[in-house]
Amino acid sequence: MNGYVVSEAAVDERREDGDTAAVRTTIDSSAGCERLVQRVIRFAPGRSRPRRLGDRQEVLFVVSGEGSLRVDGETHALKPLTGVYVTAGEEYEVEAAGPQELVVVSVSAPQEHEAPPRRRTVRWVDQPALPASPNREFRYLVNQDVGCLDVTQFVGVIPPGRAGMHSHVYDEVVYVLEGEGLLHLDGNESTPIGRGSCIHLPPLREHSLENVGDTPMRVLGVFHPSGDPASRATEANQ
Repeated sequence: MNGYVVSEAAVDERREDGDTAAVRTTIDSSAGCERLVQRVIRFAPGRSRPRRLGDRQEVLFVVSGEGSLRVDGETHALKPLTGVYVTAGEEYEVEAAGPQELVVVSVSAPQEHEAPPRRRTVRWVDQPALPASPNREFRYLVNQDVGCLDVTQFVGVIPPGRAGMHSHVYDEVVYVLEGEGLLHLDGNESTPIGRGSCIHLPPLREHSLENVGDTPMRVLGVFHPSGDPASRATEANQ
């Protein structure tokens, strides 16, 4: 199965009448991703229409802007670099405080293990930095610690340079938060990536992310099944 790359800006935007949310579906089954659906949602100032989940859970990440999320009778603050967990069957509303829009990356997946959320929101600044390789790091956001047993959400930091080619046993979607680089696939194909790039990496797909800039690149990753972002297929098979 091949990987997939698309710029958020290249995807058509959809907005329902009376809603504040403009939605771009950037990765789904049409891109070869059968379990995960990635969307970029831009909320204009004001309160959105209720968003009800069916049999899929949803993890959200605030890219920019501020506001609040109301779910299950409680209100939770939304600030940049915050992860959010909503379970299947729940209904929520998002209110963007303005004056700028509230930009969120959403990834949904089937709810395979039912468990009540232990926490709704996780702030990047509150999470410890963990090693992904000798010079790369990541921080967990939504994972098993908050009651999400099926997928893992994390933010990775990639310094200038290129990692070796590798693969994972999990299915992953990535959103580039900042920085410029190249996605290398199977050692033969290289695709430019930058802020707003959306990437699907199927299980066992050989790849490498290269940071071609002078400052760290940040990426948002969500993968299924839940686990350790630093694990590699070669390690898993030993």
